[in-house]
Amino acid sequence: MSSGTTGLAWFKSSYSGTQGDSCVEIAMAEQAVHVRDSKDLARPAFKMGRAEWAPFVRFVAED
Repeated sequence: MSSGTTGLAWFKSSYSGTQGDSCVEIAMAEQAVHVRDSKDLARPAFKMGRAEWAPFVRFVAED
């Protein structure tokens, strides 16, 4: 996990699957939204600006 995400308050996204198969966690920061796979914390999280968050969620929800 990136050292820049160490102090963030992570929570499971409401878009995660209920069967434990799609575990996505997000953390809101002042300038960005961080996203990670809670089943693979060794994989680095990625981030996007707050303005990009809503379009990203809409795009993912379409799938």
